[in-house]
Amino acid sequence: MPRHLPVLFILALTQIAGWGMVGLLPVMAPRVAATFGCSLPSVFLGTSVMYVTMGLAAPWAGRAFRRFGTREVMAAGAGTIGLGLALLAVSPGIALFWGAWALTGVGGALFLTTSAYAYVADYAEDRARTLIGTLMLVTGLAGSVFWPITGFLGGLVGWRGVALIYAAIMVLAICPMTRLCLPETKGSTETVPPEGRRRTGRVFVLLVAAIALNSFVTFGIEAVGIQLLQAMGMDLAGAVAIASLLGVAKVGGRLIDLLGGRRWDGLSTAIVSGAMIPLGLVAIWIGGAGTLSVAGYLALFGVGSGAFAVARATMPLVFFRKADYAAAMATIALPMNLINALAPPILAELMARIGAPVTFALLGGLSVAAFAILLLLNGMRVRPGLAP
Repeated sequence: MPRHLPVLFILALTQIAGWGMVGLLPVMAPRVAATFGCSLPSVFLGTSVMYVTMGLAAPWAGRAFRRFGTREVMAAGAGTIGLGLALLAVSPGIALFWGAWALTGVGGALFLTTSAYAYVADYAEDRARTLIGTLMLVTGLAGSVFWPITGFLGGLVGWRGVALIYAAIMVLAICPMTRLCLPETKGSTETVPPEGRRRTGRVFVLLVAAIALNSFVTFGIEAVGIQLLQAMGMDLAGAVAIASLLGVAKVGGRLIDLLGGRRWDGLSTAIVSGAMIPLGLVAIWIGGAGTLSVAGYLALFGVGSGAFAVARATMPLVFFRKADYAAAMATIALPMNLINALAPPILAELMARIGAPVTFALLGGLSVAAFAILLLLNGMRVRPGLAP
């Protein structure tokens, strides 16, 4: 690990900056809405546009990783995010504002998260899983770091000034730092033997299904969890407190996986965490706002969803060779980012139509289905001496 620390530091710094800067809307949205004379949902639609674009561009980004190398693609992505933020700053109306978020989404597909994991897989090889877990743990701080900065700058220069400052940082600092400070990797030149390709089809479909189902549950609850808890009988203060504690529990889940080191792989983490997620939902579904049910929800769903967040990135390492990891992760990013955009409004509509208890039951059913798929994948894991 010590010899990888400089690379890990650069990746963590650039990823925190990237996610922190594209995450300006939670702080600046009211100012943007006042500027354009539109509603807050119209402003937040920009984030949905970004996620959808990231998902649609992800398979193309995966091919670029293999052809040009992850470092070069990441540098180009950082510059593209900068251009998107600059366009955001000069948008005269809401339509171009959404277009700026689409351009930012293209840059995000090239630079954010998936590309960093692909770079680590190329660079660290046998230590990739540990480094990815560490990187996830650190980059989860992006909002905590940048929201206060964004609020402070917004009070000085307004939301357009903030977007311009962030655009300049992405183009003039993050882009060259990525290109010049990260070592070149050779992973993109490797080829996957034909026998490896034949077996990855079914495995890949099952991986995508398990990740998509659990991601719908975890991302959806993250977005509308406060409203769900209120509908289950909690007051607003209690629901906010539980949602905040849930974030702490998720960090605990990521730490558990990180402390495991080489004693278990990403699929093992996914199976354990995949069992915890539905149990946590059952606890809150049955017990409502009771103390024991809330504690069970935090301990099981919170820790489980945090650990599964790591498993999403490390499971493919169980089945795919290093040369194919970047393309696999880029393709998985398509449903992942679409889910980021669609899960909150779908769950909000379900809660309005069928109520919170039934919504929790439905989410529990989806997570049980994901767990069953993970068990099926466990029987297909790579055996020593066999092609993946």
